[in-house]
Amino acid sequence: MTSWLRNMWEEVARPFILRPHRVQFAALCIRDGQNGEEVLLITSRDTGRWVIPKGWPMDGKDGAEAALQEAWEEAGVRPKQLHRDSIGHYSYDKRLNDGSTVPVRATVYRVDVAELADDFPEVDQRNRKWFPPKKAAELVDEPELSALLQQL
Repeated sequence: MTSWLRNMWEEVARPFILRPHRVQFAALCIRDGQNGEEVLLITSRDTGRWVIPKGWPMDGKDGAEAALQEAWEEAGVRPKQLHRDSIGHYSYDKRLNDGSTVPVRATVYRVDVAELADDFPEVDQRNRKWFPPKKAAELVDEPELSALLQQL
């Protein structure tokens, strides 16, 4: 292998192929509806697709606390109960502001919802709606998240 080819492999191709996953924490927000449990989905800010609240790690907060903070900021969730143990994870490619993507592994925490606030930080940037778990599973794009929703 020539030094140029070796250099291209080590500095460009190999890191691209072996990209490490970044970590996010997600909140699976659930309430008791008239016909059983319902899942809260919100729209993403960029494409408007249905997602669950999620975000990057936060200083001074563990994964469950970070997920709850994101549920507040993105959906106005006031919790009845935060479950401290994760219920699973899912992977997806996060599009960054520069147009590039990074692989992300989101660890999911269940949040039982007491109520939704009318005023919250991202109220003008997102829509939110309650769905039965099976319908929510059909609406999200991420197969692993869909599988988690189908297990409810």
